[in-house]
Amino acid sequence: MAFDQPSLKGRALRLLSGREHSRAELERKLARFEEEPGSLALALDDLQAKGFISEQRVLESVLNRRAGKLGAQRIKQELQAKGLDPQAVIHAVAELRNTELARAQAVWAKKFAAPAQDASEAARQMRFLAARGFEGEVIRRVVKGGVVEMSDQDFQG
Repeated sequence: MAFDQPSLKGRALRLLSGREHSRAELERKLARFEEEPGSLALALDDLQAKGFISEQRVLESVLNRRAGKLGAQRIKQELQAKGLDPQAVIHAVAELRNTELARAQAVWAKKFAAPAQDASEAARQMRFLAARGFEGEVIRRVVKGGVVEMSDQDFQG
């Protein structure tokens, strides 16, 4: 038995040791190393059965790492790119939208010291937030008023 190349399962575990990966991500990354058709699926089935691959953990990991910096739309794109269950993505994004304004205000406050004084500065601030995936109405509210106090209306979806 040659030890010069790691097995598919070994490669998958190496990837999983760095961060959570979805099954679809692992399939994409490891497909070029598959020598026998079906061997990758068997290896991933085994890892999934043992709990090494979990879509729920991938979802939670992305939300924990990215929600403080990005808007719901950008996070939705990342989750979809990972090949996660569409219903789980929809549910996660719906929950993110409840905190969208507060998260946008925090991102804005970290980058900008004061509200925009002219139209070009306001446009720059809006582009900054839009690039991070925040919704248009949220961006307008944040840039228009800087950091505003949250009202009861903001918590009603």
